[in-house]
Amino acid sequence: MKSLLITRTQKVAGLLIGLLVFLAGIVCSVVFGVADISWHTIVQSYMHFDGSQDQLIIRTTRMPRALIAALAGASLAVAGTLMQGITRNQLASPSLFGINAGAAFFIVAGTAFFDAGSLSAYATLAFAGAAFTALLVYLLGSIGSDGLTPLKVTLAGAAMTAFFSSISLGILLTGGQTFDQVLYWFVGSVAGRDMGIFNSAAPYMGVGLIGAWVLARHMNLLGLGEDVATGLGQKTMIIKLAAGISIVLLAGGSVSIAGPIAFVGIIIPHVTRYLVGIDYRWVIPYCAILGGILLLGADIGSRFIAFPKEVPVGVMTAIIGVPFFVYIARKGVRA
Repeated sequence: MKSLLITRTQKVAGLLIGLLVFLAGIVCSVVFGVADISWHTIVQSYMHFDGSQDQLIIRTTRMPRALIAALAGASLAVAGTLMQGITRNQLASPSLFGINAGAAFFIVAGTAFFDAGSLSAYATLAFAGAAFTALLVYLLGSIGSDGLTPLKVTLAGAAMTAFFSSISLGILLTGGQTFDQVLYWFVGSVAGRDMGIFNSAAPYMGVGLIGAWVLARHMNLLGLGEDVATGLGQKTMIIKLAAGISIVLLAGGSVSIAGPIAFVGIIIPHVTRYLVGIDYRWVIPYCAILGGILLLGADIGSRFIAFPKEVPVGVMTAIIGVPFFVYIARKGVRA
């Protein structure tokens, strides 16, 4: 497929435009809501904080929400493109391969049975759940003489998603207090978060994003096929392991701060490849920026679709993502 942006100059210009839109999305996320806040108030809340209600809303609610949406969207998109690269499956994403569901299950189980409620506990449980599920899907997808195939790993991921989601809902429905504490988060939401939650997971997700960018050249060679990559001196198992660690950090961190938000990891990699092609040196940064833009836009839309009430951002991404998923699946079947 021929990319829309061909020359290096076009790609750099597109990246800069995307970055500006990304930053504008953060500002709009802070400004717009049930109570509209002026740009001047945003500046004043950090330059000359006076403790007024609007300034408190900005610093304790709006800004953390915007930053969490931006980081979670970027992380989910990059995790999705890494998964599609190492599995060579266009439908691969943290939500469809069970990683989000596994991370969410560990948090729900930890909250219900071990009274885990601290920010650090949520982050630890999410990373452990993401790693456990990724390993389980890999093992299940590798069963058989033909080894790991796109079809088997997709079926294994779908099975783990259904399994962990059902168990999590069962715990929530019988957990009483756990239900009230976790349900809104379980749907996928960035509302009601504070900077403490963001700060608890941001370093790990930052390492995951940097790791994905470092792996870009190796992912390009892996895309040529394992035999070709091995012939060019690449240690494919090490590359896949490093990519898997980045995926766990990105997906686990996203679940710990925003819940199991779906479809971002499917939509953005396909849009990015349409724009810039298959070179991961461009795909990774574009995915990070476009993923942040998508989740910021979905979060802003979630505030007005049922105004004055809000719907969880996970509902908005599902509304956008389901038709796109059906299109990609049908396209793959025709191919």
